[in-house]
Amino acid sequence: MGSIHILVVEGNPHLRSLLGWHLQQAGHIVQQSATLHQAKSLFYKRLPDLAIIDSDLPDGDGLELCHYLYQQQQSLILLLSARNSQGDIVKGLKAGADDYLSKPFGMQEFMARVEALIRRLRMTTAPLYLGYGDLTIDLVQRRVQLKGEFIDLTPQEFSLLYVLAQAEGIALSRSELLRRAWPNSIDNPRTIDTHVLSLRKKLEIDPRQPSLIQTVRNVGYRFNPERIQGKHLQPSVAAVAN
Repeated sequence: MGSIHILVVEGNPHLRSLLGWHLQQAGHIVQQSATLHQAKSLFYKRLPDLAIIDSDLPDGDGLELCHYLYQQQQSLILLLSARNSQGDIVKGLKAGADDYLSKPFGMQEFMARVEALIRRLRMTTAPLYLGYGDLTIDLVQRRVQLKGEFIDLTPQEFSLLYVLAQAEGIALSRSELLRRAWPNSIDNPRTIDTHVLSLRKKLEIDPRQPSLIQTVRNVGYRFNPERIQGKHLQPSVAAVAN
């Protein structure tokens, strides 16, 4: 594994710069964000290998971002927090954090925690893409190819497709799709219908008779790649040993 891409989400500008400087000095590629909103935008542009998140951000709770990144299953998470009770630590870990560091902390301890998480990254095998016949889902660049042509998906459409594909043919309810594919809490499950319709227009041979993303009555939707080829297809997963 080459350079580690790290996203630092910290509301305190002085601490954010200090963390970023030390990480860059260690040879890592670092992006910095001061807010929850900006962090989500950066996440859509490039999946970080490691996200370092402050639990108290100016525009929201860092645990929300922590939970969302955990659902994507693409990044390890180090949660920083001034809350150091056992209950707060348990809450952070349950939200998806891989490690929890209480403020104030020393820079040596911070870097030691980061390096421990990076060792975990290097010991795992990270998938690069999912392949279903003529359909390829690139998990690194967050792009989709169908029959060799790139399909222009919005970040949210990609997240929805990825979550459906991960379910491996199991039907997911609208509420489950909202929970796993949306970065913000949304009260209207019909939002899923709108995005599914858009995905079908871009991916289906005949959007009026969808075969790739199927409606399951009284449940929700399921990803069904074998139907687009007219035969059963097992997904191929290309991976790199980190």
